[in-house]
Amino acid sequence: MINKKSFKDIELIIGNSNRNFSGVTSITLQLLKEQSRLKNIAVLGKHYVPETYTTINFFQFLLLTRTKHSSDRPRVFFARRNNEMLQAIIAKYFFRSKIKIIFNSTAQRNHTRFTKWLMSKMDSIISTSDKAASFLDNPPDIIIPHGIDTSRFNPPENKNTAWKELGFPGSFGIGLFGRVRYSKGVDILVDACLDILKENKEATVLICGETQVEDLNYKKMMISKITEAHLEDRIIFLGKKTFEELPFIFKGMSIVVALSRNEGYGLTPFEGMASGAAVLTSEEGAWKELVRDGIDGYVVKTDNVEQTREKLLKMINNFDETERMGQEASKYVNKKFTIEEEARKIIDHINHVQVI
Repeated sequence: MINKKSFKDIELIIGNSNRNFSGVTSITLQLLKEQSRLKNIAVLGKHYVPETYTTINFFQFLLLTRTKHSSDRPRVFFARRNNEMLQAIIAKYFFRSKIKIIFNSTAQRNHTRFTKWLMSKMDSIISTSDKAASFLDNPPDIIIPHGIDTSRFNPPENKNTAWKELGFPGSFGIGLFGRVRYSKGVDILVDACLDILKENKEATVLICGETQVEDLNYKKMMISKITEAHLEDRIIFLGKKTFEELPFIFKGMSIVVALSRNEGYGLTPFEGMASGAAVLTSEEGAWKELVRDGIDGYVVKTDNVEQTREKLLKMINNFDETERMGQEASKYVNKKFTIEEEARKIIDHINHVQVI
């Protein structure tokens, strides 16, 4: 519940329409802590939101936005999904809500006519990378890259100890984080590793993420290859892990891999970098743009098993250099891509939109 005073003081409403936990949900939750320090916030939809934050339903949203904020400025609705844009449009144009609407666009694909129509009704568009911005009909008002919560994702005092505490075989970990599905390129990593791991007994691959029903055959195909190669104890599917468990797994990784065939943005490499891991990514998402090839790790061509195998073998065989890459990557994220910096830039832009 929210009291009348806090209800009246709310100035920013953040959309949270997806009942399934996703990368967008993760970004929303990580930003809440910092944004709440800078603005009075409510979240429209309670899915996964800690009880310490104010959540409201659609009726409360309409009630709240019948009038402007006490500062005489319109409240702002911040959307990251199409259905959130639609919620805000309905409120503004059908119920006369006194709001301005900002959409945060991360998708790196051609938008449908419906999405383009929704975006045309926005008061402002934020994009997260130059590549994502290139898919918009008009330039975004501002580009703000995603940041990492370095209070959650940070290097361990000792990487070897962090790995041993996870309890898996081998002396170091290679991790892939995300849904087990074709678009994430999990099979590319498995195919690249089959020969490598036979010759390199120290490396263990952890695949951390949920497998949904429609992707079970995809997973079975990979398990069949792994079993045939007698690598069941070296390529391990961990399944879905909780929000609280993930940072500890990242701390133990020496290499974090992300080989998506398509990706909107992709935070897991940056979470790995913040945790002191070198990264190996495809060219999708923001990775080609933001990962420094040869410094933080390597960026390989999308859907390319041979190049993935080549770079992964290089990282294993030159492990001292790989450790150094992880250390440089952590410094880089802490300097350029923190959640605090992202939150500050978003709030600064919201303040600007409120007065124009």
